[in-house]
Amino acid sequence: MDADNSGALARGRVAPRLPAQDLDRARRFYADKLGLEPVDERPGGLLYRCGGTDFVVFRSTGASPGTFTQMGWEVDDVEAAVAQLRRRGVEFEDVDVPGFRTRDGIAEIEGNYPSKGARGERGAWFRDSEGNLLGIGQPTR
Repeated sequence: MDADNSGALARGRVAPRLPAQDLDRARRFYADKLGLEPVDERPGGLLYRCGGTDFVVFRSTGASPGTFTQMGWEVDDVEAAVAQLRRRGVEFEDVDVPGFRTRDGIAEIEGNYPSKGARGERGAWFRDSEGNLLGIGQPTR
């Protein structure tokens, strides 16, 4: 590859976008349940910043299928994060399929990313007010 044409995306920042059919409802969910406030707001969307990374919740006529993890947070203590969010009213997904099962809302996942130098992660999932499936992960070493 030509050096002038390679790496444009590799040098860019990833900024997830999550659809919301009701932006006001989404804003209340992110504030009340997750404790997050937008750092910027426009008629069509809300910009959030967590750990130096931005993500957007944007007004959309489409809906997320919610069949896969759309965005996740890496935390130091997944049990503490789950407990805190449960106190705020977040409901976590229960999964029980061959090779993958949550116990008290948390699964042990061997070899899963974002395990960066780890052997896997412990993870938990919940849906926002718009049906987006969001995850929390803690690398296991």
